[in-house]
Amino acid sequence: MGNKKGSWLTAALLAPTTLWFLIMLVFPLIVVVIYSFGERAPVGGYVASLTLEQYANLPSRLKAFTNTMTFAPLGALMCLIIAYPLAYYLAVKVSQRWKLLLLVLVILPFWTSMLIRTYAWIFILGGRGIPTLLEIIGIEGVRLINTPFAVVVGIVYGYLPLMVFPIYVSLDKLDKRLLEAASDLGSTPFRSFVQITLPLSMPGVATGCMLVFILLMGEFLIPAFLGGGKVFFIGNALVDLFLQSRNWPFGSAVAVMLVIIMLVTVSLYMRFTMGGKSGRDTSIM
Repeated sequence: MGNKKGSWLTAALLAPTTLWFLIMLVFPLIVVVIYSFGERAPVGGYVASLTLEQYANLPSRLKAFTNTMTFAPLGALMCLIIAYPLAYYLAVKVSQRWKLLLLVLVILPFWTSMLIRTYAWIFILGGRGIPTLLEIIGIEGVRLINTPFAVVVGIVYGYLPLMVFPIYVSLDKLDKRLLEAASDLGSTPFRSFVQITLPLSMPGVATGCMLVFILLMGEFLIPAFLGGGKVFFIGNALVDLFLQSRNWPFGSAVAVMLVIIMLVTVSLYMRFTMGGKSGRDTSIM
């Protein structure tokens, strides 16, 4: 009787979350899948049908898929290279007196709209920004805006905090006695880092990489503003298909393929990086 009552209580507690999950994620995804098998109406929109024509047309957006699958992992890697030393410094080297202040400074850019911050980079990388400073010292003809470099810079600037905090949490929870024991046994600092600190921080690294990678797969703003239409992501293709050309079935097919790629990529990544050690998972907070 007690087990049955506990099951009903668990179901009642999970019901609001389950309902929200179904309404906000599952049902819209089902609608998108249904639309992907339809046809475009003469004036745009959707006409009910059952065809694979939209999926057959996916190669026409191959460039968007290629750019996204190139810049998403590249952006995650660049964020990781910069974030790990920063997170290590905050977690291990900084005293408790200054740690909170420095953490606030890391998250401070999120207090400003992403749109405003991206506009700021348009000025910094544009003709009146860094190129002008380079001309003063004799380096002319440098173009930074509307290039892949500008997109990578915008990605690193925009998503770096999302990489820093998971790694910081992993390193902050690290038992310092392990490092002391390794030192007492004659281990060098570098060897202790490679054999103790780095492996124990891998859950945070995996979490940070997944956060950045998943968000970049649907990124629209940064390539549109800093890439100038020359670096086209899947997010830009979806905006074009749904809002401009109003080809909802083809846009739905692109969206479904994006979801499939993300599921496969994330599953493979988590399988090879985490190795099933869910017990050492790390929360962002």
